Amino acid sequence: MHEDVERCVRAVQSKDARFDGWFYTAVVTTGIYCRPSCPVVPPKPENMRFYPSAAAAQQAGFRACKRCRPDASPGSPEWNHRADVVARAMRLIADGVVDREGVPGLAAHLGYSPRQIERLLNAELGAGPLALARAQRAQTARLLIETTALPMGDIAFGAGFASIRAFNDTVREVFALTPSELRDRVARGHPATAGPGSLSLRLPFRAPLCPDNLFGHLVATAVPGVEEWRDGAYRRTLRLPHGHAVVALRPHPDHVACTLSLTDLRDLTIAISRCRRLLDLDADPVAVDELLRSDPLLEPLVEKAPGRRVPRTVDPAEFAVRAVLGQQVSTAAARTHAARLVTAHGDPITPVGGLTHLFPGPEALAGLDPSTLAFPQSRRTTFTTLVAALASDGIDLGAGSDWDKARAALGELPGIGPWTIETIAMRALGDPDAFIPTDLGVRAAARDLGLPGTPAALTRRAAAWRPWRAYAVQYLWATGDHAINRLPAA
Repeated sequence: MHEDVERCVRAVQSKDARFDGWFYTAVVTTGIYCRPSCPVVPPKPENMRFYPSAAAAQQAGFRACKRCRPDASPGSPEWNHRADVVARAMRLIADGVVDREGVPGLAAHLGYSPRQIERLLNAELGAGPLALARAQRAQTARLLIETTALPMGDIAFGAGFASIRAFNDTVREVFALTPSELRDRVARGHPATAGPGSLSLRLPFRAPLCPDNLFGHLVATAVPGVEEWRDGAYRRTLRLPHGHAVVALRPHPDHVACTLSLTDLRDLTIAISRCRRLLDLDADPVAVDELLRSDPLLEPLVEKAPGRRVPRTVDPAEFAVRAVLGQQVSTAAARTHAARLVTAHGDPITPVGGLTHLFPGPEALAGLDPSTLAFPQSRRTTFTTLVAALASDGIDLGAGSDWDKARAALGELPGIGPWTIETIAMRALGDPDAFIPTDLGVRAAARDLGLPGTPAALTRRAAAWRPWRAYAVQYLWATGDHAINRLPAA
């Protein structure tokens, strides 16, 4: 979009927040870059330059605006609905792969050479993987500086910098302030949090956002010991590369409040990325709803509660296991099966409210005795085959996975049919066009709305909803009287 100068200028002049994260505006007379909705008086069009990423603007020598904080805008929705190599790379960078494994590790995940990845990212985003990861580290550093009382050395380490000097130079270059000056700017009115491992932050999103199905679904299907609804917040445990965390997510009209308790600060960026992915916060609801609203049968549903998101997951392997547990049983039965696995094989943590365990990883589940599973032999086979494939990396469901290859690999496993594949594609892979025409809730909604009743006919009718069929499913589910459609009582 950044190449459509006329459209970008109009967005900046109207301070249109819908385009925050889609592109960044640099001002040649001031040397700063902003989000489109920056509250300052818009510059003259001839003084504007547009960039596809914050990293590209930084590489061009511009520093972040202190008013609108462009580094904290919602992420580009491009990386959510695309399945190409660049989109997969951006999802992996957000998940911290470059910080953990370097550019060679990123390239290996994608099946390309480091040189090819550099070329592809530079061509589309104006910056390579190292610059993109550096911009992400800068944002994490600012967050830690402004919201904690941690020593700067701990912040540099937690944000992923290799040295204090690199930390200082990056902060100064990106924000035109030293780390100490950044902290001083917010210290008076916003005291830092006291706990060294507890952080409070705001997760931005593009409006509108309907929290009912988003939080309702997560809470209605919550696994005891791993997830809960408490004090008006959805809370759960997270398994992260360097330790574990407990997160509380509370919806507000203009943001989602996030409280994170981490055992290792190096996991902060990854934890934030996974929480955003869980809540689908980088979606473009205006584009989604505009297309779905064009269908006269869906229009009333969209008008009633616009901005529905697709509830996703913080751990694709965990969700795949839970999808199999939920085959042909009620929500309550699926939760019971999952709770038994957690108690028997999950890693215990120091209890925090009702949270007591991490959901067991595929490696732990691969060694269990199938006879202990309280379901039919055919589903035991499905379960054990799936966890063996996940444990051996035979199936990649991660942030950078190839959606088509993942579907094909799942389809080769016994007992994994279209419903399970598309449910995993929707919530674990994050494919916004995943569609489950055989789902009982979808078929009931289709019948009541006058849509075709058979899966094949409904699939043909739903072609008009592409590429947002996963969102159409959320609107169809919303017609039923089920707890997944209701925001739990505080």
